[in-house]
Amino acid sequence: MERVQVPAGAQVPAAAQVLAVLRWLAGQAAPVPAAAVARALDLPRSTTYHLLAELVGQGFVVHVAEQRRYALGVAAYEIGHGYTRQASLQRLARVPMDDLVARTGHTAHLAVLAGREVVYVIEDRAPGRAPLVSDVGVRLPAHLTATGRALLAALPAAHVRALFGDRSAFVLRHEAGPTSASQLRALLAGTRRRGWAEEADEVTPGFASVAAAVLDAAGHPVAAVAVTFPAGEVDGPARAGLAAAVTAVARRLSRRVGGAPPVGRRSPTTGG
Repeated sequence: MERVQVPAGAQVPAAAQVLAVLRWLAGQAAPVPAAAVARALDLPRSTTYHLLAELVGQGFVVHVAEQRRYALGVAAYEIGHGYTRQASLQRLARVPMDDLVARTGHTAHLAVLAGREVVYVIEDRAPGRAPLVSDVGVRLPAHLTATGRALLAALPAAHVRALFGDRSAFVLRHEAGPTSASQLRALLAGTRRRGWAEEADEVTPGFASVAAAVLDAAGHPVAAVAVTFPAGEVDGPARAGLAAAVTAVARRLSRRVGGAPPVGRRSPTTGG
Protein backbone atom coordinates (compact mmCIF):
# COMPACT_ATOMS: atom_id res chain seq x y z
CA MET A 1 0.00 0.00 0.00
CA GLU A 2 1.41 3.40 -1.01
CA ARG A 3 2.63 5.58 1.86
CA VAL A 4 1.56 9.24 1.77
CA GLN A 5 3.65 11.78 3.65
CA VAL A 6 1.84 14.34 5.80
CA PRO A 7 3.33 17.74 4.83
CA ALA A 8 6.25 18.61 7.10
CA GLY A 9 6.42 22.02 8.75
CA ALA A 10 2.68 22.65 8.48
CA GLN A 11 1.53 25.72 10.37
CA VAL A 12 -1.36 23.74 11.90
CA PRO A 13 -0.20 20.11 12.15
CA ALA A 14 -3.58 18.73 13.26
CA ALA A 15 -5.31 20.37 10.32
CA ALA A 16 -2.70 18.95 7.94
CA GLN A 17 -3.24 15.49 9.41
CA VAL A 18 -7.02 15.73 9.05
CA LEU A 19 -6.73 16.82 5.43
CA ALA A 20 -4.23 14.04 4.73
CA VAL A 21 -6.64 11.46 6.19
CA LEU A 22 -9.54 12.75 4.07
CA ARG A 23 -7.45 12.93 0.91
CA TRP A 24 -6.17 9.38 1.41
CA LEU A 25 -9.63 7.96 2.18
CA ALA A 26 -10.95 9.64 -0.96
CA GLY A 27 -8.58 7.54 -3.04
CA GLN A 28 -9.66 4.18 -1.60
CA ALA A 29 -12.10 1.93 -3.42
CA ALA A 30 -13.64 0.52 -0.22
CA PRO A 31 -13.70 1.12 3.55
CA VAL A 32 -10.33 0.54 5.23
CA PRO A 33 -9.14 -0.29 8.78
CA ALA A 34 -7.63 2.40 10.98
CA ALA A 35 -4.29 0.57 10.91
CA ALA A 36 -4.11 1.04 7.15
CA VAL A 37 -4.68 4.79 7.55
CA ALA A 38 -1.94 5.02 10.19
CA ARG A 39 0.48 3.01 8.08
CA ALA A 40 -0.17 4.92 4.83
CA LEU A 41 0.17 8.34 6.49
CA ASP A 42 2.94 7.36 8.93
CA LEU A 43 0.83 8.49 11.89
CA PRO A 44 0.81 7.09 15.44
CA ARG A 45 -2.14 4.74 15.88
CA SER A 46 -3.45 6.72 18.84
CA THR A 47 -3.41 9.91 16.76
CA THR A 48 -5.13 8.13 13.91
CA TYR A 49 -7.96 6.90 16.13
CA HIS A 50 -8.41 10.38 17.63
CA LEU A 51 -8.56 11.96 14.16
CA LEU A 52 -11.00 9.34 12.87
CA ALA A 53 -13.23 9.70 15.94
CA GLU A 54 -13.49 13.46 15.42
CA LEU A 55 -14.16 13.05 11.69
CA VAL A 56 -16.85 10.47 12.42
CA GLY A 57 -18.45 12.85 14.93
CA GLN A 58 -18.54 15.61 12.33
CA GLY A 59 -19.90 13.35 9.58
CA PHE A 60 -16.83 13.48 7.33
CA VAL A 61 -16.05 9.80 7.94
CA VAL A 62 -18.32 6.82 8.62
CA HIS A 63 -17.32 3.89 10.81
CA VAL A 64 -18.55 0.58 9.43
CA ALA A 65 -18.67 -1.09 12.85
CA GLU A 66 -19.25 -4.67 11.72
CA GLN A 67 -16.14 -4.50 9.50
CA ARG A 68 -14.09 -2.25 11.82
CA ARG A 69 -13.36 -0.06 8.84
CA TYR A 70 -13.67 3.59 7.84
CA ALA A 71 -14.82 5.41 4.71
CA LEU A 72 -15.69 8.92 3.63
CA GLY A 73 -18.93 10.20 5.15
CA VAL A 74 -21.82 12.34 4.02
CA ALA A 75 -20.20 15.66 4.98
CA ALA A 76 -17.25 14.92 2.68
CA TYR A 77 -19.65 14.22 -0.18
CA GLU A 78 -21.53 17.44 0.55
CA ILE A 79 -18.31 19.44 0.23
CA GLY A 80 -17.48 17.69 -3.02
CA HIS A 81 -20.95 18.28 -4.37
CA GLY A 82 -20.80 21.88 -3.20
CA TYR A 83 -17.72 22.37 -5.35
CA THR A 84 -19.48 20.67 -8.25
CA ARG A 85 -22.50 22.91 -7.87
CA GLN A 86 -20.40 26.06 -7.64
CA ALA A 87 -17.94 25.19 -10.37
CA SER A 88 -18.46 23.84 -13.83
CA LEU A 89 -21.07 21.09 -13.71
CA GLN A 90 -24.03 23.33 -14.53
CA ARG A 91 -22.12 24.96 -17.36
CA LEU A 92 -21.09 21.57 -18.72
CA ALA A 93 -24.63 20.24 -18.38
CA ARG A 94 -26.63 23.09 -19.86
CA VAL A 95 -26.43 22.19 -23.56
CA PRO A 96 -26.86 18.40 -23.03
CA MET A 97 -29.89 19.12 -20.81
CA ASP A 98 -31.38 21.41 -23.45
CA ASP A 99 -30.85 18.66 -26.02
CA LEU A 100 -32.56 16.14 -23.72
CA VAL A 101 -35.63 18.36 -23.36
CA ALA A 102 -35.79 18.95 -27.10
CA ARG A 103 -35.50 15.22 -27.83
CA THR A 104 -38.02 13.99 -25.27
CA GLY A 105 -40.47 16.88 -24.92
CA HIS A 106 -40.38 16.47 -21.12
CA THR A 107 -38.85 18.50 -18.31
CA ALA A 108 -35.30 17.49 -17.36
CA HIS A 109 -33.45 17.83 -14.06
CA LEU A 110 -29.94 17.62 -12.71
CA ALA A 111 -29.60 16.78 -9.01
CA VAL A 112 -26.80 16.10 -6.52
CA LEU A 113 -26.80 14.11 -3.31
CA ALA A 114 -26.77 15.92 0.05
CA GLY A 115 -27.00 13.39 2.86
CA ARG A 116 -30.30 11.53 2.60
CA GLU A 117 -31.68 14.08 0.17
CA VAL A 118 -31.16 15.23 -3.38
CA VAL A 119 -30.80 18.90 -4.24
CA TYR A 120 -31.92 20.01 -7.69
CA VAL A 121 -29.35 22.25 -9.37
CA ILE A 122 -30.92 22.47 -12.85
CA GLU A 123 -34.55 22.37 -13.91
CA ASP A 124 -34.92 22.57 -17.68
CA ARG A 125 -38.67 22.90 -18.20
CA ALA A 126 -40.11 21.69 -21.47
CA PRO A 127 -42.32 24.16 -23.36
CA GLY A 128 -45.98 23.80 -22.40
CA ARG A 129 -45.28 21.59 -19.40
CA ALA A 130 -46.56 22.46 -15.95
CA PRO A 131 -44.15 23.43 -13.14
CA LEU A 132 -42.96 20.55 -10.98
CA VAL A 133 -41.96 20.30 -7.34
CA SER A 134 -38.32 19.70 -8.32
CA ASP A 135 -37.33 23.32 -8.89
CA VAL A 136 -33.73 24.54 -8.44
CA GLY A 137 -32.72 24.43 -4.78
CA VAL A 138 -35.52 22.07 -3.72
CA ARG A 139 -34.53 19.12 -1.54
CA LEU A 140 -36.38 15.80 -1.69
CA PRO A 141 -35.78 12.42 0.01
CA ALA A 142 -33.21 10.56 -2.08
CA HIS A 143 -34.84 7.14 -1.63
CA LEU A 144 -38.11 8.39 -3.20
CA THR A 145 -36.70 10.09 -6.29
CA ALA A 146 -35.32 8.59 -9.48
CA THR A 147 -32.28 10.89 -9.26
CA GLY A 148 -31.64 9.81 -5.67
CA ARG A 149 -31.92 6.14 -6.51
CA ALA A 150 -29.52 6.53 -9.44
CA LEU A 151 -27.00 8.20 -7.12
CA LEU A 152 -27.43 5.75 -4.25
CA ALA A 153 -27.11 2.76 -6.58
CA ALA A 154 -23.67 4.01 -7.63
CA LEU A 155 -22.42 4.40 -4.04
CA PRO A 156 -20.66 1.66 -2.06
CA ALA A 157 -23.11 -0.43 -0.02
CA ALA A 158 -21.46 0.69 3.23
CA HIS A 159 -22.23 4.33 2.45
CA VAL A 160 -25.88 3.55 1.75
CA ARG A 161 -26.10 1.60 5.03
CA ALA A 162 -24.64 4.57 6.88
CA LEU A 163 -27.25 6.89 5.38
CA PHE A 164 -30.25 4.60 5.79
CA GLY A 165 -29.39 2.64 8.89
CA ASP A 166 -32.76 2.88 10.62
CA ARG A 167 -36.44 3.22 9.77
CA SER A 168 -36.56 6.90 10.71
CA ALA A 169 -34.68 7.59 7.46
CA PHE A 170 -37.55 6.30 5.34
CA VAL A 171 -39.90 9.28 5.22
CA LEU A 172 -42.76 9.17 2.71
CA ARG A 173 -44.55 11.91 0.81
CA HIS A 174 -47.61 10.08 -0.53
CA GLU A 175 -47.60 6.74 1.32
CA ALA A 176 -45.54 5.17 -1.46
CA GLY A 177 -41.91 4.13 -1.57
CA PRO A 178 -39.45 1.95 0.37
CA THR A 179 -39.91 1.84 4.13
CA SER A 180 -36.96 -0.39 5.10
CA ALA A 181 -33.34 -1.00 4.25
CA SER A 182 -34.19 -4.32 2.59
CA GLN A 183 -36.74 -2.68 0.29
CA LEU A 184 -34.26 0.03 -0.63
CA ARG A 185 -31.57 -2.56 -1.36
CA ALA A 186 -33.94 -4.32 -3.74
CA LEU A 187 -34.73 -1.08 -5.56
CA LEU A 188 -31.06 -0.20 -5.89
CA ALA A 189 -30.21 -3.69 -7.11
CA GLY A 190 -32.80 -3.29 -9.86
CA THR A 191 -31.36 0.11 -10.72
CA ARG A 192 -27.87 -1.33 -11.09
CA ARG A 193 -29.12 -4.17 -13.28
CA ARG A 194 -30.91 -1.78 -15.64
CA GLY A 195 -28.37 1.02 -15.51
CA TRP A 196 -31.07 3.59 -14.72
CA ALA A 197 -33.55 4.40 -11.96
CA GLU A 198 -37.26 5.12 -11.91
CA GLU A 199 -40.07 6.23 -9.63
CA ALA A 200 -43.81 6.69 -10.12
CA ASP A 201 -46.32 8.52 -7.89
CA GLU A 202 -43.83 8.67 -5.01
CA VAL A 203 -42.87 12.34 -5.41
CA THR A 204 -46.00 13.68 -7.14
CA PRO A 205 -49.12 11.57 -7.81
CA GLY A 206 -49.66 11.07 -11.52
CA PHE A 207 -46.04 11.73 -12.46
CA ALA A 208 -43.07 9.44 -13.02
CA SER A 209 -39.34 9.92 -13.62
CA VAL A 210 -36.38 8.03 -15.00
CA ALA A 211 -32.78 8.93 -14.12
CA ALA A 212 -29.15 7.91 -14.58
CA ALA A 213 -25.99 8.80 -12.65
CA VAL A 214 -23.11 10.96 -13.82
CA LEU A 215 -19.81 9.37 -12.70
CA ASP A 216 -16.42 10.98 -12.17
CA ALA A 217 -13.03 9.48 -12.99
CA ALA A 218 -13.09 7.41 -9.77
CA GLY A 219 -16.53 6.01 -10.58
CA HIS A 220 -18.25 8.06 -7.87
CA PRO A 221 -21.64 9.62 -8.65
CA VAL A 222 -21.42 13.42 -8.84
CA ALA A 223 -24.95 14.07 -10.11
CA ALA A 224 -27.95 12.43 -11.73
CA VAL A 225 -29.90 13.36 -14.84
CA ALA A 226 -33.67 12.77 -14.98
CA VAL A 227 -36.77 13.48 -17.00
CA THR A 228 -40.21 13.70 -15.40
CA PHE A 229 -43.44 13.05 -17.28
CA PRO A 230 -47.16 12.40 -16.72
CA ALA A 231 -47.25 8.67 -16.03
CA GLY A 232 -50.37 8.14 -18.12
CA GLU A 233 -48.74 9.60 -21.24
CA VAL A 234 -45.77 7.23 -21.36
CA ASP A 235 -46.17 3.46 -21.65
CA GLY A 236 -43.49 0.83 -21.09
CA PRO A 237 -41.70 0.96 -24.48
CA ALA A 238 -41.82 4.76 -24.52
CA ARG A 239 -40.46 4.84 -20.97
CA ALA A 240 -37.56 2.65 -22.09
CA GLY A 241 -36.87 5.18 -24.84
CA LEU A 242 -36.79 8.01 -22.29
CA ALA A 243 -34.43 5.97 -20.12
CA ALA A 244 -32.11 5.46 -23.10
CA ALA A 245 -32.08 9.21 -23.78
CA VAL A 246 -31.36 10.02 -20.12
CA THR A 247 -28.61 7.40 -19.93
CA ALA A 248 -26.97 8.82 -23.06
CA VAL A 249 -26.88 12.31 -21.52
CA ALA A 250 -25.51 10.94 -18.22
CA ARG A 251 -22.70 9.22 -20.13
CA ARG A 252 -22.05 12.39 -22.09
CA LEU A 253 -21.73 14.37 -18.85
CA SER A 254 -19.55 11.65 -17.30
CA ARG A 255 -17.09 12.10 -20.15
CA ARG A 256 -17.21 15.88 -19.71
CA VAL A 257 -16.25 15.66 -16.03
CA GLY A 258 -13.43 13.24 -16.78
CA GLY A 259 -15.31 10.05 -15.97
CA ALA A 260 -16.32 7.11 -18.09
CA PRO A 261 -19.55 5.19 -18.70
CA PRO A 262 -20.09 2.38 -16.19
CA VAL A 263 -18.80 -0.98 -17.31
CA GLY A 264 -21.15 -3.94 -17.52
CA ARG A 265 -24.42 -2.02 -17.33
CA ARG A 266 -27.16 -3.41 -19.50
CA SER A 267 -28.91 -1.26 -22.02
CA PRO A 268 -32.21 0.22 -20.85
CA THR A 269 -35.17 -2.10 -21.05
CA THR A 270 -38.81 -1.58 -20.34
CA GLY A 271 -39.38 -0.32 -16.81
CA GLY A 272 -42.02 -1.51 -14.42
